[in-house]
Amino acid sequence: MALTLRDVAQAAGVSVATASRALAGSGLINQATRTHVAQVAAAIGYRANPLARALKTRKSRLIGLTVHNLENTSFRTLAAVVQQRMQALGYQVILSISSDDAAQEREILATLLDHGIDGLISVPTGANGRQMTDLEQTGIPVISAVRHIDDAHLESVLAADFEGAYAGTRHLLELGHRRIGLIVGISETTSGKERLAGYTRALSEAGVALDPALIHQGRYAPETGVEGAEAVLGATPPPTALFVANHESSVGVLRVVADKGLRVPDDLSLLFYEDTPWFQWLSPPMSVVDSGASELANLAVERLLQRLDGAANSGREFRIGSRLVQRASCRAPKES
Repeated sequence: MALTLRDVAQAAGVSVATASRALAGSGLINQATRTHVAQVAAAIGYRANPLARALKTRKSRLIGLTVHNLENTSFRTLAAVVQQRMQALGYQVILSISSDDAAQEREILATLLDHGIDGLISVPTGANGRQMTDLEQTGIPVISAVRHIDDAHLESVLAADFEGAYAGTRHLLELGHRRIGLIVGISETTSGKERLAGYTRALSEAGVALDPALIHQGRYAPETGVEGAEAVLGATPPPTALFVANHESSVGVLRVVADKGLRVPDDLSLLFYEDTPWFQWLSPPMSVVDSGASELANLAVERLLQRLDGAANSGREFRIGSRLVQRASCRAPKES
Protein backbone atom coordinates (compact mmCIF):
# COMPACT_ATOMS: atom_id res chain seq x y z
CA MET A 1 0.00 0.00 0.00
CA ALA A 2 1.13 3.54 -0.72
CA LEU A 3 2.39 5.48 2.28
CA THR A 4 0.26 8.41 3.38
CA LEU A 5 0.92 11.75 5.00
CA ARG A 6 -0.35 10.22 8.25
CA ASP A 7 2.45 7.63 8.07
CA VAL A 8 5.02 10.42 7.70
CA ALA A 9 3.56 12.33 10.64
CA GLN A 10 3.64 9.25 12.86
CA ALA A 11 7.23 8.40 11.92
CA ALA A 12 8.38 12.00 12.45
CA GLY A 13 6.50 12.39 15.73
CA VAL A 14 4.48 15.38 14.57
CA SER A 15 0.85 16.07 13.73
CA VAL A 16 -0.53 15.48 10.24
CA ALA A 17 -1.03 19.24 9.87
CA THR A 18 2.60 19.90 10.81
CA ALA A 19 3.83 17.21 8.42
CA SER A 20 1.74 18.68 5.62
CA ARG A 21 3.00 22.21 6.21
CA ALA A 22 6.60 21.03 6.61
CA LEU A 23 6.59 19.14 3.31
CA ALA A 24 4.94 22.13 1.65
CA GLY A 25 7.80 24.35 2.83
CA SER A 26 5.50 26.59 4.86
CA GLY A 27 7.09 29.50 6.68
CA LEU A 28 4.85 28.68 9.63
CA ILE A 29 7.09 25.71 10.38
CA ASN A 30 10.68 26.29 11.49
CA GLN A 31 13.59 25.18 9.32
CA ALA A 32 14.70 22.36 11.66
CA THR A 33 11.23 20.76 11.63
CA ARG A 34 10.90 21.13 7.86
CA THR A 35 14.24 19.42 7.35
CA HIS A 36 13.44 16.68 9.87
CA VAL A 37 10.08 15.84 8.31
CA ALA A 38 11.54 15.87 4.78
CA GLN A 39 14.33 13.48 5.85
CA VAL A 40 11.86 11.13 7.56
CA ALA A 41 9.60 11.15 4.51
CA ALA A 42 12.55 10.26 2.29
CA ALA A 43 13.75 7.56 4.70
CA ILE A 44 10.39 5.71 4.77
CA GLY A 45 9.88 6.11 1.03
CA TYR A 46 6.96 8.53 1.07
CA ARG A 47 6.27 10.29 -2.21
CA ALA A 48 3.55 12.89 -2.57
CA ASN A 49 1.36 12.90 -5.66
CA PRO A 50 2.69 16.02 -7.41
CA LEU A 51 -0.27 16.41 -9.76
CA ALA A 52 -2.86 16.19 -6.97
CA ARG A 53 -0.82 18.53 -4.79
CA ALA A 54 -0.41 21.06 -7.58
CA LEU A 55 -4.13 21.07 -8.30
CA LYS A 56 -4.93 21.53 -4.61
CA THR A 57 -2.29 24.10 -3.67
CA ARG A 58 -1.61 25.68 -7.07
CA LYS A 59 2.03 25.02 -6.33
CA SER A 60 4.12 22.66 -8.46
CA ARG A 61 7.05 22.28 -6.03
CA LEU A 62 9.27 22.74 -9.10
CA ILE A 63 12.23 25.15 -9.10
CA GLY A 64 13.96 26.25 -12.28
CA LEU A 65 17.74 26.58 -12.42
CA THR A 66 19.54 27.90 -15.51
CA VAL A 67 23.31 27.95 -16.03
CA HIS A 68 25.52 28.54 -19.06
CA ASN A 69 27.42 25.26 -18.91
CA LEU A 70 28.68 22.59 -16.53
CA GLU A 71 32.36 23.11 -17.37
CA ASN A 72 32.53 26.02 -14.94
CA THR A 73 33.15 24.78 -11.41
CA SER A 74 30.98 27.52 -9.93
CA PHE A 75 28.00 26.45 -12.05
CA ARG A 76 28.45 22.80 -11.03
CA THR A 77 28.60 23.86 -7.39
CA LEU A 78 25.50 26.02 -7.83
CA ALA A 79 23.59 23.10 -9.36
CA ALA A 80 24.66 20.67 -6.62
CA VAL A 81 23.80 23.02 -3.76
CA VAL A 82 20.45 24.10 -5.18
CA GLN A 83 19.34 20.54 -5.87
CA GLN A 84 20.46 19.21 -2.48
CA ARG A 85 18.86 21.97 -0.45
CA MET A 86 15.63 22.29 -2.40
CA GLN A 87 15.14 18.54 -2.63
CA ALA A 88 15.46 18.28 1.16
CA LEU A 89 12.48 20.64 1.36
CA GLY A 90 10.36 18.63 -1.02
CA TYR A 91 11.10 20.53 -4.22
CA GLN A 92 12.42 19.18 -7.49
CA VAL A 93 14.85 21.19 -9.58
CA ILE A 94 14.66 21.51 -13.37
CA LEU A 95 18.21 22.21 -14.56
CA SER A 96 18.56 23.89 -17.97
CA ILE A 97 21.74 24.85 -19.83
CA SER A 98 21.57 28.01 -21.94
CA SER A 99 25.06 27.84 -23.49
CA ASP A 100 25.14 31.61 -22.87
CA ASP A 101 22.78 31.98 -25.84
CA ALA A 102 20.00 34.56 -25.51
CA ALA A 103 17.58 32.81 -27.90
CA GLN A 104 18.04 29.49 -26.17
CA GLU A 105 17.53 31.19 -22.82
CA ARG A 106 14.22 32.67 -24.01
CA GLU A 107 12.98 29.20 -24.96
CA ILE A 108 14.06 27.82 -21.59
CA LEU A 109 12.21 30.55 -19.70
CA ALA A 110 9.05 29.91 -21.71
CA THR A 111 9.27 26.17 -21.03
CA LEU A 112 9.81 26.69 -17.31
CA LEU A 113 6.80 28.99 -17.21
CA ASP A 114 4.71 26.33 -19.00
CA HIS A 115 5.74 23.80 -16.33
CA GLY A 116 4.45 26.11 -13.61
CA ILE A 117 7.68 26.55 -11.66
CA ASP A 118 7.34 28.09 -8.21
CA GLY A 119 10.65 29.96 -8.43
CA LEU A 120 13.80 30.43 -10.49
CA ILE A 121 17.52 30.79 -9.83
CA SER A 122 19.22 31.90 -13.03
CA VAL A 123 22.71 32.64 -14.26
CA PRO A 124 21.38 34.94 -16.97
CA THR A 125 22.78 35.86 -20.36
CA GLY A 126 21.76 39.44 -19.58
CA ALA A 127 19.71 39.76 -22.77
CA ASN A 128 16.32 38.67 -21.43
CA GLY A 129 15.66 41.04 -18.59
CA ARG A 130 12.12 41.66 -19.83
CA GLN A 131 11.23 37.96 -19.66
CA MET A 132 12.72 37.71 -16.15
CA THR A 133 10.66 40.71 -15.06
CA ASP A 134 7.54 39.15 -16.57
CA LEU A 135 8.10 36.04 -14.44
CA GLU A 136 8.30 38.22 -11.33
CA GLN A 137 5.08 39.97 -12.29
CA THR A 138 3.28 36.62 -12.54
CA GLY A 139 4.29 35.87 -8.96
CA ILE A 140 7.32 33.66 -9.67
CA PRO A 141 10.32 34.87 -7.63
CA VAL A 142 13.56 35.11 -9.63
CA ILE A 143 17.08 35.23 -8.18
CA SER A 144 19.84 36.28 -10.57
CA ALA A 145 23.12 34.54 -9.68
CA VAL A 146 26.70 35.36 -10.75
CA ARG A 147 25.52 38.10 -13.12
CA HIS A 148 23.42 41.23 -12.72
CA ILE A 149 20.84 42.32 -15.31
CA ASP A 150 20.80 46.10 -15.62
CA ASP A 151 17.29 46.43 -17.02
CA ALA A 152 15.54 44.05 -14.60
CA HIS A 153 14.47 44.73 -11.02
CA LEU A 154 15.68 41.42 -9.57
CA GLU A 155 17.52 40.29 -6.48
CA SER A 156 21.09 39.38 -7.47
CA VAL A 157 23.67 37.25 -5.69
CA LEU A 158 27.13 38.00 -7.07
CA ALA A 159 30.80 37.35 -6.39
CA ALA A 160 33.15 40.19 -5.49
CA ASP A 161 34.68 40.08 -8.97
CA PHE A 162 36.27 43.52 -8.96
CA GLU A 163 37.91 42.93 -5.58
CA GLY A 164 39.01 39.43 -6.56
CA ALA A 165 40.68 40.52 -9.79
CA TYR A 166 42.24 43.50 -8.01
CA ALA A 167 43.68 41.26 -5.27
CA GLY A 168 44.99 38.73 -7.78
CA THR A 169 46.71 41.37 -9.90
CA ARG A 170 48.14 43.05 -6.78
CA HIS A 171 49.60 39.71 -5.72
CA LEU A 172 51.46 39.37 -9.02
CA LEU A 173 52.62 42.99 -8.85
CA GLU A 174 53.94 42.47 -5.32
CA LEU A 175 55.96 39.50 -6.57
CA GLY A 176 57.65 41.92 -8.97
CA HIS A 177 55.78 41.27 -12.22
CA ARG A 178 55.20 44.24 -14.52
CA ARG A 179 54.18 42.38 -17.69
CA ILE A 180 50.96 40.66 -16.56
CA GLY A 181 48.70 39.09 -19.16
CA LEU A 182 44.95 38.78 -18.64
CA ILE A 183 42.44 36.39 -20.21
CA VAL A 184 38.94 37.47 -19.20
CA GLY A 185 35.28 37.13 -20.17
CA ILE A 186 33.42 39.52 -22.43
CA SER A 187 32.70 42.99 -21.06
CA GLU A 188 28.94 42.61 -21.64
CA THR A 189 28.86 40.33 -18.58
CA THR A 190 29.12 41.45 -14.96
CA SER A 191 32.07 39.17 -14.20
CA GLY A 192 33.98 40.06 -17.38
CA LYS A 193 33.52 43.80 -16.88
CA GLU A 194 34.35 43.80 -13.17
CA ARG A 195 37.38 41.50 -13.39
CA LEU A 196 38.88 43.66 -16.16
CA ALA A 197 38.23 46.75 -14.03
CA GLY A 198 39.94 45.20 -11.00
CA TYR A 199 43.01 44.28 -13.07
CA THR A 200 43.14 47.77 -14.60
CA ARG A 201 42.85 49.50 -11.22
CA ALA A 202 45.66 47.44 -9.69
CA LEU A 203 48.01 48.23 -12.60
CA SER A 204 47.13 51.93 -12.44
CA GLU A 205 47.80 52.18 -8.72
CA ALA A 206 51.17 50.48 -9.23
CA GLY A 207 52.09 52.93 -11.99
CA VAL A 208 52.16 50.18 -14.64
CA ALA A 209 50.95 51.23 -18.09
CA LEU A 210 48.06 49.24 -19.54
CA ASP A 211 49.15 47.26 -22.62
CA PRO A 212 46.20 46.13 -24.78
CA ALA A 213 48.41 43.41 -26.28
CA LEU A 214 48.40 41.68 -22.89
CA ILE A 215 44.59 41.52 -22.62
CA HIS A 216 42.34 39.00 -24.35
CA GLN A 217 38.56 39.02 -23.89
CA GLY A 218 36.42 36.18 -25.16
CA ARG A 219 33.43 33.95 -24.59
CA TYR A 220 33.42 31.45 -21.77
CA ALA A 221 34.94 28.40 -23.46
CA PRO A 222 38.21 26.40 -23.49
CA GLU A 223 38.88 27.69 -27.01
CA THR A 224 39.17 31.20 -25.60
CA GLY A 225 42.03 29.95 -23.46
CA VAL A 226 43.86 28.64 -26.51
CA GLU A 227 43.29 31.80 -28.54
CA GLY A 228 44.05 34.08 -25.61
CA ALA A 229 47.22 32.31 -24.52
CA GLU A 230 48.57 32.25 -28.08
CA ALA A 231 47.89 35.97 -28.48
CA VAL A 232 49.04 37.20 -25.07
CA LEU A 233 52.13 35.00 -24.82
CA GLY A 234 53.06 36.14 -28.32
CA ALA A 235 53.30 39.79 -27.22
CA THR A 236 56.66 41.58 -27.39
CA PRO A 237 58.06 41.47 -24.81
CA PRO A 238 56.06 38.51 -23.50
CA PRO A 239 54.39 38.57 -20.08
CA THR A 240 56.12 37.06 -17.08
CA ALA A 241 52.76 36.27 -15.46
CA LEU A 242 49.33 35.31 -16.81
CA PHE A 243 46.08 35.86 -14.90
CA VAL A 244 43.36 33.59 -16.32
CA ALA A 245 40.15 35.24 -15.12
CA ASN A 246 37.84 33.31 -17.46
CA HIS A 247 37.50 29.96 -15.70
CA GLU A 248 36.34 27.97 -18.72
CA SER A 249 39.55 29.02 -20.50
CA SER A 250 41.80 27.27 -17.97
CA VAL A 251 42.18 24.00 -19.87
CA GLY A 252 43.01 25.80 -23.11
CA VAL A 253 45.64 27.93 -21.40
CA LEU A 254 47.31 24.91 -19.78
CA ARG A 255 47.48 23.18 -23.16
CA VAL A 256 49.21 26.14 -24.83
CA VAL A 257 51.65 26.54 -21.92
CA ALA A 258 52.55 22.85 -22.19
CA ASP A 259 52.87 23.00 -26.00
CA LYS A 260 55.24 25.94 -25.73
CA GLY A 261 57.37 24.08 -23.19
CA LEU A 262 57.00 26.83 -20.60
CA ARG A 263 57.83 25.86 -17.03
CA VAL A 264 55.47 27.10 -14.33
CA PRO A 265 56.42 29.13 -12.36
CA ASP A 266 60.04 29.38 -13.54
CA ASP A 267 59.23 30.72 -17.01
CA LEU A 268 55.69 31.94 -16.39
CA SER A 269 53.62 32.55 -13.27
CA LEU A 270 50.02 31.34 -13.63
CA LEU A 271 47.07 32.58 -11.57
CA PHE A 272 43.52 31.31 -12.16
CA TYR A 273 40.06 32.57 -11.19
CA GLU A 274 37.54 30.25 -9.48
CA ASP A 275 38.94 27.24 -7.68
CA THR A 276 38.43 23.64 -8.68
CA PRO A 277 39.77 20.47 -6.99
CA TRP A 278 42.03 19.48 -9.88
CA PHE A 279 44.00 22.73 -9.62
CA GLN A 280 45.49 21.28 -6.42
CA TRP A 281 46.48 18.06 -8.19
CA LEU A 282 48.51 19.70 -10.94
CA SER A 283 52.27 20.01 -10.75
CA PRO A 284 52.80 22.60 -9.50
CA PRO A 285 49.47 23.18 -7.68
CA MET A 286 47.79 26.27 -9.14
CA SER A 287 47.22 29.51 -7.23
CA VAL A 288 43.71 30.89 -7.59
CA VAL A 289 41.31 33.65 -6.69
CA ASP A 290 38.46 31.71 -5.11
CA SER A 291 35.10 33.36 -5.77
CA GLY A 292 33.19 31.53 -3.02
CA ALA A 293 30.89 29.43 -5.22
CA SER A 294 29.42 27.40 -2.38
CA GLU A 295 28.63 30.48 -0.30
CA LEU A 296 27.09 32.18 -3.33
CA ALA A 297 24.92 29.13 -4.07
CA ASN A 298 23.71 28.88 -0.48
CA LEU A 299 22.86 32.56 -0.34
CA ALA A 300 20.93 32.28 -3.63
CA VAL A 301 18.89 29.45 -2.10
CA GLU A 302 18.29 31.45 1.08
CA ARG A 303 17.03 34.42 -0.90
CA LEU A 304 14.74 32.20 -2.99
CA LEU A 305 13.32 30.55 0.14
CA GLN A 306 12.62 33.98 1.62
CA ARG A 307 10.78 34.95 -1.55
CA LEU A 308 8.82 31.67 -1.60
CA ASP A 309 7.78 32.40 1.97
CA GLY A 310 6.26 35.67 0.81
CA ALA A 311 9.05 38.23 1.14
CA ALA A 312 8.84 41.07 -1.37
CA ASN A 313 11.37 41.49 -4.16
CA SER A 314 13.87 43.96 -2.74
CA GLY A 315 15.84 44.33 -5.98
CA ARG A 316 18.96 44.23 -3.80
CA GLU A 317 22.41 43.13 -4.87
CA PHE A 318 24.14 40.70 -2.49
CA ARG A 319 27.89 40.05 -2.71
CA ILE A 320 30.05 37.09 -1.65
CA GLY A 321 33.68 37.88 -0.85
CA SER A 322 36.59 36.39 -2.80
CA ARG A 323 39.94 35.23 -1.46
CA LEU A 324 43.42 34.64 -2.81
CA VAL A 325 44.63 31.03 -2.42
CA GLN A 326 48.41 30.91 -2.81
CA ARG A 327 49.82 27.58 -3.91
CA ALA A 328 52.95 27.09 -6.04
CA SER A 329 52.30 28.46 -9.54
CA CYS A 330 53.39 32.06 -8.91
CA ARG A 331 56.83 33.41 -8.06
CA ALA A 332 58.98 36.46 -8.70
CA PRO A 333 60.01 36.84 -12.36
CA LYS A 334 63.45 35.71 -13.43
CA GLU A 335 66.00 38.47 -13.72
CA SER A 336 66.63 39.60 -17.27
